[in-house]
Amino acid sequence: MNKMKVAILGSVHQRGWDFLKQSKFEAFEVKNFEIENLKKELEFVDGILLRTSKLNQDILSNCKNLKIIARHGVGYDNVDINYLNNNKIALGITSTSNAVSVAEHVMSFFIYLTKNLSLSNSLVKQGNFKKKSELPDFFELYEKNVLIAGFGRIGKEVAKRCQGFDMNVYVYDPFLDNDLIRKYNCIPIDKKEGLGLADYITIHLPLNKNTKNFISENEFKTMKNNSIIVNTSRGGIVNEGDLYQALSSKVIKAAGMDVFETEPPSNEHLFFKLDNILLTPHNAALTLECRKRMSLEASENIVYYLTDISKVNNDNLVNKSFL
Repeated sequence: MNKMKVAILGSVHQRGWDFLKQSKFEAFEVKNFEIENLKKELEFVDGILLRTSKLNQDILSNCKNLKIIARHGVGYDNVDINYLNNNKIALGITSTSNAVSVAEHVMSFFIYLTKNLSLSNSLVKQGNFKKKSELPDFFELYEKNVLIAGFGRIGKEVAKRCQGFDMNVYVYDPFLDNDLIRKYNCIPIDKKEGLGLADYITIHLPLNKNTKNFISENEFKTMKNNSIIVNTSRGGIVNEGDLYQALSSKVIKAAGMDVFETEPPSNEHLFFKLDNILLTPHNAALTLECRKRMSLEASENIVYYLTDISKVNNDNLVNKSFL
């Protein structure tokens, strides 16, 4: 019996490789993501473990044996989901792996931007220790209002950490029953009211036609001028041009962005001109612990789907209704 073949598109932790090997799968890494090379490399694979490269219909239609794509993460805007649905190819995500890492990243943004850590660090290193009274005001998270937009696994982990700081946690998620939100000791609220109340706003939504520009000029006008907004979900949910205007004109206090409309962003990006924004390279979920978990969970999605579907975490199958 021939071994099932799995292509790994991008570097993943050894833990995933080991699981595929133990499961008697033939795995190989693809490093050249040019379309013609992907067509050649993926033609006869049974599964694909995918990081950030794009798989469009042109590439996928050349995959003769493909049965599942397992994303190394939870977003899947780099895959032609319609093609997968129409051809009954499964799409898996690592739904249990990254929530803690991303939630901690959000809290790091909150603390860094609230406490003026960069300015304090520079003051000490420049020999101006005694000028600390000249620093701008910084604040506590204690009893401040935070709005969590999207209350999935990551949103719930953020809420737990905010409650540890005794913050007032508001949640906007029109797809959830309000009683479920209250079960987590959070306060359900509509979008406009939440934005007006919030000292902190954190986005945990997928990117789609309904969430594109979810935060733009009108929303910034609703916010407090001391508010801080953080986006660790997907670029494009917060309109970058409108965010730049809001930050440069001090309509809001600060922002933390882990994601961008185009990644990597241009060297001439407007954000690079600002001193009230903290930028990270879409790495909120890339702690060592999380990379281990995602590598293993993505590999498990492939192996279990192809050998014993009863072992698959049903929440990991994005398009199960089409299979």
